[in-house]
Amino acid sequence: MDIVEAVSSLEQPMSPADLAFYLDIPKASLHRLLLQLEEDGYVQTNMRGKVVPGQRMYRMALGVLHSSRYQLQRQAILQRLGRQLDEACGIAIPDGTEMVYYDRVESSWPLQFNLKTGSRVPLWCTSSGKLYLSSLPKSMRHRVIHNLPLEKYSRHTLTDPESLEESLLSIREQEMGIDNEEYIDGMVGCAVPIKNAEGQFIASLYTHVPVVRKSLNELKAFEPQLRQAAAEISNLVNSPDTDTGE
Repeated sequence: MDIVEAVSSLEQPMSPADLAFYLDIPKASLHRLLLQLEEDGYVQTNMRGKVVPGQRMYRMALGVLHSSRYQLQRQAILQRLGRQLDEACGIAIPDGTEMVYYDRVESSWPLQFNLKTGSRVPLWCTSSGKLYLSSLPKSMRHRVIHNLPLEKYSRHTLTDPESLEESLLSIREQEMGIDNEEYIDGMVGCAVPIKNAEGQFIASLYTHVPVVRKSLNELKAFEPQLRQAAAEISNLVNSPDTDTGE
């Protein structure tokens, strides 16, 4: 469990030798445990020989966020935010080179975008994806950007790595992701981070709207409500369960 916790929380992945030193575990024991964890799908070794989370660990993280213990309270927070914005909003988490929309409330407007729970959207042209990219360490972010396909989805999609990096630096400073009609023509969006107890990015709280209803600046005016909701969801995920059932 110490290995799983370290791999899931460290900002930079470690080699097995560094992980053994960090956790004060004999190298032979650590290699044996890592082999078991890798066979079970909890960790994997990347191309640089560093230990990173495996698919089973990602699914476990999703399961925690999806659990019924949080679902009612999380939905109540999202529904309140949806009423405040009068627009669709939701939570997205990273999965490879995409963001997955796994929780969402819709607006009451007839005109809305068909991006339901379970939708997958690219990292480089969505507010939630760009926010996640901006949270990565510089060297990792640089490698990711230069290996993404940077496909042009709309007339405003940033397909030049340098232009995208410049946008991400501004997003990193403000901790607010921006989509200025970069994914879908006629749609703008913004996102703020949901963080773990160590202050690290774990998910995005996003909203997006048709520009015929709100401009990007009008949407950004709801930043206080977005940040309040994100903080409440962060506290919900990070707080121990104190419900006694009474």
